[in-house]
Amino acid sequence: MKRLIERSRSVGEVLRWVTQNPGKVSASHYPIALHKLGQLLQQQPGPPMGAGDGRGPAGQVLEQPEFHALCQAIVSGCAKFDNFSIVNCLYAAAALGLPGESPLVQVLEDESRSRLGRFNQKDVSMVFTNNKALEAIFSSQLFYENRQERFIRSMAEWLPRKAENLTPYTMALIAKYVARHRLREPQLLDTIANFLLKRGEQLDSKVIQKLVFPFSRMNYRPSNHGELFPKLEAILEQKAGSSPLATVNILMSMFQLSHFPQTVLHQVFSPAFITNVMSSPYALIVRRYLSLLDAAVELEFREYSGPRLDPRYRVLMFEHALTADEANRKYSYKGLVAEALRQLVGEECYRQDEVLPPGYCTDFLLWINHSGTVLPLSRVPAASRAPPATSLATMSLRSSVLALTSDLQDFAPFAPETPSSPPGPRESSRAGRVVLSVNDKWHYCQNSDILVGSRAMRDRHLRLLGYCLVQLPYTELEKVSGIEEAKHYLRQKL
Repeated sequence: MKRLIERSRSVGEVLRWVTQNPGKVSASHYPIALHKLGQLLQQQPGPPMGAGDGRGPAGQVLEQPEFHALCQAIVSGCAKFDNFSIVNCLYAAAALGLPGESPLVQVLEDESRSRLGRFNQKDVSMVFTNNKALEAIFSSQLFYENRQERFIRSMAEWLPRKAENLTPYTMALIAKYVARHRLREPQLLDTIANFLLKRGEQLDSKVIQKLVFPFSRMNYRPSNHGELFPKLEAILEQKAGSSPLATVNILMSMFQLSHFPQTVLHQVFSPAFITNVMSSPYALIVRRYLSLLDAAVELEFREYSGPRLDPRYRVLMFEHALTADEANRKYSYKGLVAEALRQLVGEECYRQDEVLPPGYCTDFLLWINHSGTVLPLSRVPAASRAPPATSLATMSLRSSVLALTSDLQDFAPFAPETPSSPPGPRESSRAGRVVLSVNDKWHYCQNSDILVGSRAMRDRHLRLLGYCLVQLPYTELEKVSGIEEAKHYLRQKL
């Protein structure tokens, strides 16, 4: 029966084999049939299964009595299926594009959820024999709800032993979802790093960027970074021009981990590289990344003496709040903090969502004098204000950073009022530009107090630019009840 299904040349043939021979069909045949249907439908013109208006080939299959009979057979018998048949049917249904509210998907998800604690190593390891299945389960609601549970733990135990036999595509797929869900699982991350160390020279830059990204995303230096980072530098030296956007993405990941490959910087800031990327379709995004890299060099890699980004190409990395923050606004504590801040200090004493060079969006910006008073921003001395965000497009970042540093030294917001009376720790931390940072749940790695790499680098740079950061973690904010408690909480923080 397995061979007959796999050799079928049409959707109707698959359905006939399965529905007209119930006595010869076992649990393992159903996922094979669903997978085969998906393959055949992909070869037909028209919208994919579950898409469009239902009148194309996929929609016609959904309406066929034989397909309903196949689904009903799975629904009726899935309680008796083995674990692997259950999950494989779920993967196949997801790959087929069946809607989440369909009875088949709901029954399979319920059955899988009830068995999560009983899935053994074989059930998990066999997932990786099929990339489509892996992609389907990572995309499913079931995985999203249970990504920190037994599946991830089992994968972390299984992956190191099988990594050498995986394709770069499969490993990149694992890396993608580890990064997307902020899973700071050292065993998984170290396995990806070892794979990259052994196979890096055989991979193109686009694959390498996918494998490197989880390290910066999770703000995690793999255990083999002493070998891996120099090897990545050597690979980038050879391949920097072949895929400029991937090269810049890899550099950004390394910068977020405070690693600065000097020889590669010479290449990406060279006139030849710049000319190449500026004439490409992705010129703007590369300019944004190069501008941020140039700012990082100025702030964190002062010993660098090679070429720098031409000032005429510098732009802000971001011009407004991050997309993720906008999408999650209704889950954020920023609204609560904003209202409490408005009542506590008044609207004239803070700015919300201010973008500061080199393009970092801040939640709330305030000015506090030496005595701890929050001043209206209109009264802040001109020499003490941060350079406006728009200035970065027309002036050198080096000049703006140096000017800001000079302003800080002249105004000395963190210095004692008199040389003979050094401040205590409380006094020295209550002056100058203050950024209130609302760190919501998605700003951290999953189940961790470690900020994701981009957020951590932003905080480093703002401090180096002279801002005093006051962190408002969600773990503290979720304990605050009502505006009055929020005002009391902010008063303590400030």
